[in-house]
Amino acid sequence: MSNTRRRRFSAEFKAKVALEAIRGDQTISELASRYELHPNMITNWKRQAIDNMAAGFSGAPERKGKADEAQIKDLHAKIGELTVERDFLAKAFERCR
Repeated sequence: MSNTRRRRFSAEFKAKVALEAIRGDQTISELASRYELHPNMITNWKRQAIDNMAAGFSGAPERKGKADEAQIKDLHAKIGELTVERDFLAKAFERCR
């Protein structure tokens, strides 16, 4: 096995390459050679960019963030309840021993 490490790419780099692929000035193969990437990777980034493009215009991330905050608050409350219940049962179990 080789000791090569998997390369990681920033979101900005992925967006740049995907945008170039969407523009179509160069083929996927040409972009792959230029950036030393596999063509499938560029195709996947291009598909992700197109699929997620509508979210940029919908304003949905703001609404989703507020819904996430409410859900996190509910989950923290549940964690607190379960912690109290666990502690109570642990003490009761110790008394029974």
